[in-house]
Amino acid sequence: MSFSFDLLQTDPRSSARRGRISTRRGAIETPVFMPVGTQATVKAVLPETLLEIGAQVILANTYHLFLRPGHERVQRLGGLHKFMHWPRPILTDSGGFQVFSLGKLRRISEEGVTFQSHLDGSTQVLTPESSIAVQEALGADILMAFDECIPYPAEREYVAASTARSGRWARRCREARTDAGAALFGIVQGGMHRDLRAQSAAGLIDTGFDGYALGGLSVGEEAPLMYEVMEHTLPLLPADRPRYVMGVGTPENLIEGIWRGADMFDCVMPTRNARNGVLFTTFGRISIKQARYADDPLPVDPDCRCYVCRNYSRAYLRHLYQGDEILASMLNTHHNLHFYLQLMAGARQAIEEGSFTDYRADFYRRREPAEALVEEGRNGYC
Repeated sequence: MSFSFDLLQTDPRSSARRGRISTRRGAIETPVFMPVGTQATVKAVLPETLLEIGAQVILANTYHLFLRPGHERVQRLGGLHKFMHWPRPILTDSGGFQVFSLGKLRRISEEGVTFQSHLDGSTQVLTPESSIAVQEALGADILMAFDECIPYPAEREYVAASTARSGRWARRCREARTDAGAALFGIVQGGMHRDLRAQSAAGLIDTGFDGYALGGLSVGEEAPLMYEVMEHTLPLLPADRPRYVMGVGTPENLIEGIWRGADMFDCVMPTRNARNGVLFTTFGRISIKQARYADDPLPVDPDCRCYVCRNYSRAYLRHLYQGDEILASMLNTHHNLHFYLQLMAGARQAIEEGSFTDYRADFYRRREPAEALVEEGRNGYC
């Protein structure tokens, strides 16, 4: 087994952790943010650019690659890393969230999920066993167990039944794994119910996984409730395994997740918002499409040293966006991902220095009241 996790340091005034995940394709320093590359590409960014700005691991999606171009084709062409020219680790989501977001187009049974493809309407089936088989064919370094991402709000009876079924599916995923070099993470469900979260975590720990994730967050609940679930559930997970909060989120969500002991995050927010002209900065978010930036010679963030902020003005970025130029998406995405990755790098350094509490306070001190923007979490991959 080429996967391991070393807990290097903890913060003295919070639950923040500094760790290192070892995989067959290199180390991942935690806390870490994983750019989302759903269809074997992080939209509008070259792989070389991702490496340049500090991306350590990216996320790809089983559901989308299963439907197009097909996992068997990717395998014949040398695996996902060669296919997309990415040399570092890849984590694959199991496809469960995408299947369950299809609503009336899918049918859940104990065996798995039967659904209609969003591409051509054809009938397809994903089971715990086939999800693992697809992920292994892609050559992922970290596999995720097949689960149901429970909507919010939901009746407790439904949440309990779904959580129990996801636990049974997790055991089947564990039994189906054949690639000893890849890690397999279990996903804690249970909605917003503390007791169901605790039961789910205990069952997964009893089965035994290489890492553990919190699923079913950023699905419509308010941030304080999300943080409450994190604060209750993360301490229930083994300290010697990575802890991954799926589909989260805003810069604030990341800081609060780290404060509560999370190690790994992913979200479409930096990339999707970039394509919609919303840019993240040390002082909050700005909407570059606004007329106020038409003659603004300043960089997006005067405190940022990314390629975009070193070379382009807000006025130019607004001009590109208003003209629907492809370069707008490229530059905006570069900046947003750089911001997220630097936020994580700063968090790692602060934990090493025993000053994450100060880092968190400074993060909030520098931010201005954000504009009214729609926040998008795990509700659809970019």
